[in-house]
Amino acid sequence: MKYLSLIIALLITPLVETNVELDHEYYVSVTKIEYAQEQNSLQIISQIFIDDFETLLRKRYDENITLDSNKESQLIEDYMNRYLQNKLKIRVNGAAVKFKFIGKEYKEDITYCYLEIENVNDLNSIEVTNRILFDILPEQQNIVRLKMKKRNKSFLLIPDNDKCVLNFN
Repeated sequence: MKYLSLIIALLITPLVETNVELDHEYYVSVTKIEYAQEQNSLQIISQIFIDDFETLLRKRYDENITLDSNKESQLIEDYMNRYLQNKLKIRVNGAAVKFKFIGKEYKEDITYCYLEIENVNDLNSIEVTNRILFDILPEQQNIVRLKMKKRNKSFLLIPDNDKCVLNFN
């Protein structure tokens, strides 16, 4: 009888554990912006946890969204682009600029969104406002890494301080 109870416990434990939703400990995104002088463009990669991004897109656009490259429609990228255009604002030399959503891919548990701002001929300053996921995760933090004109600078943005500026003059 003792062995039967042990065997049943060993068989049931994996089933119970698979129903527990795993969550990551930190809520953070990383946005890297690099100035490609030869192409006169700002190349941007925004990294967002897949589960957080999926939760946001479900709440905002469609509760049936699943971020899985094997099952997705073009509509998912449209939603991602719309959201990022709304929450990631960039000013170059004091003027607001729009980025082009090039595409996305999934690696492990991260969504990589590829963006580009073309026709950046001169770069005297850059201002970044990053409010990604602040609307659903109050503990969210967004790291912005700028690599331009032989300077590397990182900023940690939070809901109360969501903007950073780098001047080259």
